[in-house]
Amino acid sequence: MSRSPSTAGWPLLLRLALCQDRILAPVAVGVLVLMSVASAAATPGLYADQADRVRAAEAINASPAIVALYGPVLDVTSEGELAMTKMTVLYAVFVAVLFVVVVRRHTRVEEETGRTELVGGTAVGRHAPLVATAVEAVALAVALGALTAAGNTVSGLDPVGSLAFGAVWAGTALVAAGIAAVTAQLSASARTCAAYAAGAVGVLFVLRAAGDTGPGWLSWLSPLGWNTRVRAYGDQRWWLLACYVALAALLLAVAAVLRSRRDLGAGLVAARPGPRTGSPRLADAFALAVKVHGTTLVLWSLAAGGLGIVFGMIAPGIGDLLDSEVAQSIIDELGGALAAAILSVVAVVLTYFAVTVVSHAGRDEEDGRAELVLATATSRGGWFAASATLALVGTAWLLAVTGVGLWIGYVAADGPGIGNLLLAALAWVPAAWAVGALAVLSLAAGLRWALLVWAWPAAFLTLSLLGDLLELPGWLTGLSPYSHVPSLPAHAWSWGSAGGLSAVTAVLLAVAWWRFRERDIG
Repeated sequence: MSRSPSTAGWPLLLRLALCQDRILAPVAVGVLVLMSVASAAATPGLYADQADRVRAAEAINASPAIVALYGPVLDVTSEGELAMTKMTVLYAVFVAVLFVVVVRRHTRVEEETGRTELVGGTAVGRHAPLVATAVEAVALAVALGALTAAGNTVSGLDPVGSLAFGAVWAGTALVAAGIAAVTAQLSASARTCAAYAAGAVGVLFVLRAAGDTGPGWLSWLSPLGWNTRVRAYGDQRWWLLACYVALAALLLAVAAVLRSRRDLGAGLVAARPGPRTGSPRLADAFALAVKVHGTTLVLWSLAAGGLGIVFGMIAPGIGDLLDSEVAQSIIDELGGALAAAILSVVAVVLTYFAVTVVSHAGRDEEDGRAELVLATATSRGGWFAASATLALVGTAWLLAVTGVGLWIGYVAADGPGIGNLLLAALAWVPAAWAVGALAVLSLAAGLRWALLVWAWPAAFLTLSLLGDLLELPGWLTGLSPYSHVPSLPAHAWSWGSAGGLSAVTAVLLAVAWWRFRERDIG
């Protein structure tokens, strides 16, 4: 392959891509594997015997809302299927997101910044970037699948079933990489590429949900529907794994054909030109930041509200899943309410909105756009404060939207009174702000620290998971801001926790402000 003029130089580009992802890939893969291992290790202790597990699986299948979110348990007697209920479909979406990010980063983002054009001026072939990206995606998918299989096996699940489950996640990753490769050819910008890929994954998820709760044949049209039907921890359908490979290969072939039909830096779907003159309102740095991230905030708001409604509708039926006294005692220890457990995960995910805003500001600085803005009457502090403010305020808004969605879904499902769900969601705002402030500080420290903005939420989530699995000392797990949030609505609001985290946020932002004002732009 490397001898072909169109793919010449791809091994060198592969080495470069692996070097660029030396932090992102291990951290993201590690978090995903730990999530799977944590679920596998926790499930046996939740149920006293097989009869309890069967009742829980039947309760899942009896709830259309849970099935729409997690997928059905096809073998109610399988401990592995019950343990991997959330992992099989819902967390597979996180796998897809990771591989969309990786492929987009090495295709559309590289073209948008002009680096692909510089590389193309050497002896590197036209299709070499796509080939290198595809090879990296395959390597990461295999690593993810193998580590997940090994982790689940060590946690006590069936080794053969764990191997099949790891292959399911690897297959999902390959399909997501193919989707990202195609959308990178269609779009004219990295932002549009992300929107197209997210829309495609969303359609596949909805198609799967419709099939799992309605006509079953619809689920067969979605790779996410295949995840359940492989029956990893039951009577495995090994032949179905070949469908992931075939679909991924087809998508990559389509991407290669589309790549040959467009100009470098352009997309097959032409970008719509903006107005010839900007609005006077955009003279303000914060208004400009809102304009840039407005569509993203709307999409995040719709997703947060939708997930809140779905989880709210599921919450009243959680008692059917936890008939055993052991399971109920564990839930009591975790906070006494499913809403608290839901929000503990949602808060980490929504923190990534702040990370997205801060990361975009870093790219603006790296690509010279920030320098253009600062050449106007906008001050350096004003530009920096605009991004930081939008990151933190936007995260608080998304948590509030989630809380309202939880309340709407809970009321719609006629659940018993459990307290103020909006307040429960807002209790996570100080922790999310503290993590967001660390991302801001990473940006202020300089562009060489910019990759850390993505690492903070994942690092604290990993610390929490390891703390539960390894019984780490409290002072170590206490380094995570998320560990200091009271489990509302089961517990009472803590002004001490909220005030302490807010103080940490203020100190981090002050240090970030000082550091940014002291260093050179770029």
